[in-house]
Amino acid sequence: MERSLPSEAYLTAEAFAADKDRILARDWFCAGREEELAAPGDFIVREAAGESILIVRDKAGALHAHYNVCRHRGARLCDPAIDARWGVNFKAGVTPAGLIRCPYHNWAYGLDGRLVAAPNVEEAPGFDKAAFGLHPVGVATWGGFVFLNLTPADAPDFAAGLGDAPRRLGNYPLDALRAGKVLTYEVAANWKLILENYNECYHCGPVHPELCDLVPEFRRNGGIHLDWERGIPHREGAVTYTLTGTTARAPFASLTEEEKVRHKGELIYPNLMLSVSSDHAAAFILWPLAADRTRIECRFLFAPEEIERPDFDPSDAVDFWDMVNRQDWAVCERVQAGIGARVHEHGFYSPLEDYSLDIRRYVASRRDR
Repeated sequence: MERSLPSEAYLTAEAFAADKDRILARDWFCAGREEELAAPGDFIVREAAGESILIVRDKAGALHAHYNVCRHRGARLCDPAIDARWGVNFKAGVTPAGLIRCPYHNWAYGLDGRLVAAPNVEEAPGFDKAAFGLHPVGVATWGGFVFLNLTPADAPDFAAGLGDAPRRLGNYPLDALRAGKVLTYEVAANWKLILENYNECYHCGPVHPELCDLVPEFRRNGGIHLDWERGIPHREGAVTYTLTGTTARAPFASLTEEEKVRHKGELIYPNLMLSVSSDHAAAFILWPLAADRTRIECRFLFAPEEIERPDFDPSDAVDFWDMVNRQDWAVCERVQAGIGARVHEHGFYSPLEDYSLDIRRYVASRRDR
């Protein structure tokens, strides 16, 4: 059997710092959905790899991302939590006038990050406003998802990072879907353990009995024999990921007849786990917080016309996924707790966990950055 990563890769602050430096600060990672930035002037702030990032849509509809730090004295441009803590309102950040204004000394930037105004400084001899734009963050989109890169000058090819996902999921209208429900979990486990768990079904029999009732083939050799390219068949009469395997929601019209009765999953490194059914998608965005702590946003995506129906009720999918999720998070926390034992040096991958080896290869390929 193949060995897993060494135990310290999941346990120590030093290993987590290396993950942040070599992976999270250098690879493209998922940061949310475009629907959160639907209109010009809309913005969101994301905390990633210890950095605060401001993402904004400009008047022309383009997305921009910047480090959330003024070029003058380093103040946070947008931080409502600090303002709320002290009960102040500086009327700064992203303004209705289409500017990003610093609350400290009133430096102002365009939504594209260029410096527009630096009171009492820009008139100084030799001062070059063009040299004091906001520090940029790379931004790209696919399937309605927003991706960021914290080191844009050396960013790897975005399309290459997506791999075959755009082709395999090409019939699913991901960019048109909207969130009907969002669940957030904080899991006491390393982010890599969670990805490894998602990437194999050797555990499905003992951990997910209800899921295996829906997909009986998961009980046979952990589903290793299944054709994941074509999608995973449900039990007879079932067409989607709900407890009954059925739903009142219509299947996406763009799917093939086979896709209307099967399920597909994708893992887009380093932090997007995506599972798609005929009528909805479950998108898991992982936010590594510490060596032993990961926040997971689970976004349930549906066709807009379904959400707009007065009788729209996503609970059949949400409740099923929430049950499966909690089973996964509990077992991941057990692994995190167990590998801290003084006798544990590394785990082993069974032949049914070949896909899990991807995380080992993925981490190793970024070791020398």
